[in-house]
Amino acid sequence: IEREREREREREREREKDRIAVERATKEARERAAIEAREKAQRAAVERATKEAT
Repeated sequence: IEREREREREREREREKDRIAVERATKEARERAAIEAREKAQRAAVERATKEAT
């Protein structure tokens, strides 16, 4: 019984580790997407300003 409980705790720790890894990956992907969107908007603004200046 004690061994089973220990195995269950180990599985619980693994699940928690996996959950944290997924959260971290999701957060990094969201941050990357935000950075890319900001850079794209900045490039578009520069293009518009350049066209208006000429």
